[in-house]
Amino acid sequence: MSIFGSIVNAIFGTAKAASEAVAGTVSAATAAVTGGSKPAPMTRAQVEAMIQKIAEDTGRTNYNWKQSIVDLMKLLDLDSSLNARKELAQELGYTGELNGSAEMNVWLHKQVMTKLMESGGVVPDDLK
Repeated sequence: MSIFGSIVNAIFGTAKAASEAVAGTVSAATAAVTGGSKPAPMTRAQVEAMIQKIAEDTGRTNYNWKQSIVDLMKLLDLDSSLNARKELAQELGYTGELNGSAEMNVWLHKQVMTKLMESGGVVPDDLK
């Protein structure tokens, strides 16, 4: 599984499975109307609420996950090492130096949050 896939699974895994069971018929109807089964995008507030719930449920409310990719990954119990962040940067198409700079980390956080919102909790095929 990709690093981004692990992030998606950590945030949406169980919540997504539960909501899909309830919303299965709604999703099928929406797919029939729209002609596809692409999940609906989410707002940043929706994504952040799900992550905040994880922070509260685990008692890890002291992480700066809203700004730090390292803290976000730690909150989700994922490897936040430079190697893991390099791999994530390559998955997401970062073109700068893979040196763990502030620039790289800020870009990673922004891209992860954007991709989470766009994907609606599903790992896009190009990031699997």
